[in-house]
Amino acid sequence: MKKAARKAKAKKVMGEFKRGTLHSGSKKGPKVTDRQQAIGIMMSQTGQSKKKGKKRKRTNISEALSH
Repeated sequence: MKKAARKAKAKKVMGEFKRGTLHSGSKKGPKVTDRQQAIGIMMSQTGQSKKKGKKRKRTNISEALSH
């Protein structure tokens, strides 16, 4: 999905939330009333939830203290 298409889809989903017509799941599902849930739906539909961030290296605390 191109950046412009993602932006348009995000605007559409958040507009539905603002108007009170955004449903979780299908149109028969319950209406979304929580902003965080609306953001989650928006990110899922635009594919932003599939992006992976950098993995940070974790150190073992016991190894770090024993040196």
